[in-house]
Amino acid sequence: MSTSFASPAAAPVGALPDAVTDLRPPPPGLADPGGSRGTRVLIASDTYPPDVNGAAYFTARLARGLVERGACVHVVCPSAEGPPRVVERDGVVEHRLRSVPSLAHESVRLALPPGVRGHLERLLDRLRPDAVHIQNHFVIGRILAPAARRRGVPVVATNHFMPENLFDYLRVPAPLRPHVARLAWWDLREVLSGVEHVTTPTPAAARLLRDQGFGRAVEAVSCGIDLARFRPFGGGAAERRRLRARLGVPDRRTLVFVGRLDEEKRTDELIRAVALTPDTQLVLAGHGSHRGRLEELAREEGVADRVLFLGFVAHADLPDVYRCADVFAIAGVAELQSIATLEAMASGLPVVAADAMALPHLVEEGRNGYLFPPGRPKEIAARVSDVLADEGRRARMGAHSRAMAERHRLEDSLERFEHIYLEAALGALSAAGRGRP
Repeated sequence: MSTSFASPAAAPVGALPDAVTDLRPPPPGLADPGGSRGTRVLIASDTYPPDVNGAAYFTARLARGLVERGACVHVVCPSAEGPPRVVERDGVVEHRLRSVPSLAHESVRLALPPGVRGHLERLLDRLRPDAVHIQNHFVIGRILAPAARRRGVPVVATNHFMPENLFDYLRVPAPLRPHVARLAWWDLREVLSGVEHVTTPTPAAARLLRDQGFGRAVEAVSCGIDLARFRPFGGGAAERRRLRARLGVPDRRTLVFVGRLDEEKRTDELIRAVALTPDTQLVLAGHGSHRGRLEELAREEGVADRVLFLGFVAHADLPDVYRCADVFAIAGVAELQSIATLEAMASGLPVVAADAMALPHLVEEGRNGYLFPPGRPKEIAARVSDVLADEGRRARMGAHSRAMAERHRLEDSLERFEHIYLEAALGALSAAGRGRP
């Protein structure tokens, strides 16, 4: 599920405060979801804001959403600067572990394995969480999950991982990618085999895990979308012109993509499609390692004047990026859900998406948009042109996108995770009562 951070590719939710928090947890005790005490959850992730990707974005929204519903939430993740510290932001206590730059991506830091184990064990002993929720299986989750289970704390895992999303970062040669993928899937199965409950954002993502030999039950729980923040544009033509002018977007037919400008997003196909779509511009919100190549491609295709790179987008401005567009397009083939597509749908945009992985779950052909075969810019251009040709049909498609997005309310996802934690905690208590470790 991606991501400039406000989506998997826009601005950070907010800067970390300078103050260090006194971290004395309230008395332990399991409460019903929404109860006065709330469930205490320790969420672990190898990536967290200001990192720019869907897993980081989802984890931050989950943590803050649970706090707003009365839970006591701690997050353990790498430090954004290097030195360790403990801070509180929006009610979420962040335990930032000592980190070093990763060799895979300039904006991602990794927790240093030496010392992590002892730190996590002390954290578990002090917090005594009702449940642990790991978001990744790389470093922190790999160490935390067995440590929690040794203490009788149930572990929930959400999978955001596909090997394809790491190939470019790790510079894996094409001939080796199938072998690296098999090894990566084996490693994920090993780490997640001992957890109590596994979720992933969509049925397609759950099916992918099963296809890769994961024998456990996997529940699809949507990442969810804030329907109040992302909503359709309500103004007229003059207001849209003002909105576009504020963002530096020319007032003409607009195709938008929000996300990282990296290899697996295949944004080059959108640029080639715009070259085949007269009187239409492409707005790209986000940054990534391929931006320079994409700028060169736009020049080669003769559309440098019709491809606008917004780069980093402030969190407060992201909804307006969608509202200044006519159509949203996404060409990636490794999307486990695509939060950006959900944001576009909630904003009332028709969607033109690759017929790959989980994206077909977000497109009802001819009703809220169209699918296209991956790697076919001519097909993208034809579908975009079809949407743009009829303003009335475009409005109907946008309204249907909004209706589909309403099936992915963030509140529903938060409620489901609360119940998953409760069920896992009660199961752990029952097992302890029977004398099982």
